[in-house]
Amino acid sequence: MHEMSLAREVLRILETQARLQKFSRVHAVTLSVGLLAAVDPHALRFALKAVTRGTLAEGAEVHIEPSVANGCCRHCGHCFNMDSWLTPCPRCGGPARAENGQEMQVKDLQVSD
Repeated sequence: MHEMSLAREVLRILETQARLQKFSRVHAVTLSVGLLAAVDPHALRFALKAVTRGTLAEGAEVHIEPSVANGCCRHCGHCFNMDSWLTPCPRCGGPARAENGQEMQVKDLQVSD
């Protein structure tokens, strides 16, 4: 389950930002997760709950927003939104090359001193 390593990285980012921006508590975190990132939102929430126990983010609300995945056809060059790695080109049916949609980002934080 790679969600556990992703959760640890999110916590590392939160702790780094807490030092830089001088806050001591995270009340909510919003994550933007690409549709092609192969992240299970339920597993990620579970992992975040586990890794944040006893930290500045313990009990924080976790909001996960899917972000659009874009690809371009390898045959005709048409670019379009993808909902999976297997999405064929809607114009010619050819295979797509993903341009984005694999990323995960901390998009927003609600914090206090």
